[in-house]
Amino acid sequence: MIEKYNLFLLICGIAFLLGALFPVIFKRTSISLPMLQVSFGLMMGYWWTSLSFLDPLDNGLLIEKLTEIVVLVSLVGAGIKIDTELSWRLWRPTVRLLLITMPIGIFAMAVLGYYAFGLSLGAAILLGAVLAPTDPVLASSIQVGPPNTGGEDTPRFTLTSEAGLNDGLAFPFVYLAIKIAEAFSEGKTFTYEMLWSWFTHDVLWKIGAGVVVGVLVGKLLAKVVFSKHTRETTISQGYVVIALTLLAYGLAEYVHSYGFIAVFVAAFAFRRSECEHTYHQKLHDFAEQSEGLLMSLVLVIFGMFLGQGLQAGVELTWRVYIVSFTFLLLIRPIGGFIALSGLNLPHTEKYAISALGIRGIGTLYYLSYALNQGFFADEDALKLWIVCSIVILTSIFIHGLSASRLLKMTPNKQH
Repeated sequence: MIEKYNLFLLICGIAFLLGALFPVIFKRTSISLPMLQVSFGLMMGYWWTSLSFLDPLDNGLLIEKLTEIVVLVSLVGAGIKIDTELSWRLWRPTVRLLLITMPIGIFAMAVLGYYAFGLSLGAAILLGAVLAPTDPVLASSIQVGPPNTGGEDTPRFTLTSEAGLNDGLAFPFVYLAIKIAEAFSEGKTFTYEMLWSWFTHDVLWKIGAGVVVGVLVGKLLAKVVFSKHTRETTISQGYVVIALTLLAYGLAEYVHSYGFIAVFVAAFAFRRSECEHTYHQKLHDFAEQSEGLLMSLVLVIFGMFLGQGLQAGVELTWRVYIVSFTFLLLIRPIGGFIALSGLNLPHTEKYAISALGIRGIGTLYYLSYALNQGFFADEDALKLWIVCSIVILTSIFIHGLSASRLLKMTPNKQH
């Protein structure tokens, strides 16, 4: 194990070096950093035949905790860099994507999972729930720039705010899938009373409480950081970013609400306090670098897991590929167009926003979290891992190659 651990550290070191040199070597190409790091990990996993500790079914808790940290740091970074003020006109596209596009994605993938892969009802809903939210980690390249740098156009802002909020808003449907699977595993029927309990507690209470916690933590921490007693003192941005993340997440989970929502809202509330202050730039830089390092680690491990699967001869039926492309190229874009219809946006902006629904590390977190509850059959769990992995891999390459071209098609103007 020591030899494997040291070799794994060497592989991670190479991945980090690729991240450092990427802007220099690949700046004139359409290759994205996630594409490069997943490919590197895939080759290492395929060739490193003695590696045996990356089985997701046996290491669900490790995957859950590692991906949880990455998503949390990404949510803080997304919230801090948004310059757009909180107004209905500017946030309306985001709200529509959350309330229309995401439910369409959940329903469509649940139907495909049930009929195409023979998943149980709970597992089918889980498939839709974990794939519906866009990823704040892998979508960082198409999001808005650092604080107070300008150029915050509608597509980039909408994609940033959507990724920041829909990770938390997907959680009620993950819990719905878990509750259905739990009921069936115990030989019970999922009743109307259970559905009402889910709606009042997992939807209304947890979302509302998460928002309140986020606002309180963000505003209170901003008062401390920007108070007259600290203006002459340099406060470490690293401490503030981590404190903002853990305070919001920990308090939200303590009151049984959604920590992901609380973290993003806290970061945004903090950002709206002294919004012109240069300190926000320092916070963003620390969060962005931390996110990049953690993302590199997860993507290499994900690639190695895929490589191991290829080496082991894991069966991938044509249905997996058909469903993956259908979801990324049809369901998400159509759902996006439906949500954005009627808004006074250029056609190219609607197309870019609808097409760039990147899936990634958030999906890995939700899936591992749900499966770790122990209510899903192993057969369903294996199918879920295979389908979600192929969707993520396909998304990394499709969106990695098309993102810059799609955004160049949109009017380069601030909203």
